[in-house]
Amino acid sequence: MLRWLNLSLLILYPVAWCAPLIRAGLLPLFGLSEISVLSGLQSLWETDVFLALLVTALALFAPYLKTIGLALIHFGMMRRRMLGALNVLGKLAMADVFLIALYIVVAKGVGVGRVETAWGLYLFTACIFASLAIGLLTTKNLRR
Repeated sequence: MLRWLNLSLLILYPVAWCAPLIRAGLLPLFGLSEISVLSGLQSLWETDVFLALLVTALALFAPYLKTIGLALIHFGMMRRRMLGALNVLGKLAMADVFLIALYIVVAKGVGVGRVETAWGLYLFTACIFASLAIGLLTTKNLRR
């Protein structure tokens, strides 16, 4: 069961990257722009390449590499010793969700515009939590 849940993340992560995380606008009278992980990364590449590389590593590569690594362990193609490193990748991916939440709190606190969370933020967070749970349950099952 864990292996199929894990494999479903290979589909859900790209959906979460394209889904709107937040809707933001400068003034309440105007429409809100939807911001996804990918559109946010595009904007970052134009302004701060180092931060764009960091967010790319945390939001895209870390969770996807962890998912692929867990799949390899589930299907007996990778040694179980790699679970520790894979769990670290999952924790790094959770740091990205924290950063997004921090941006929302800061934007709302400034009060210049309007910021609303969108369904993509919940999907992305659920994928990260599911990956963490799958990693923990895999570790627990392999110890038995």
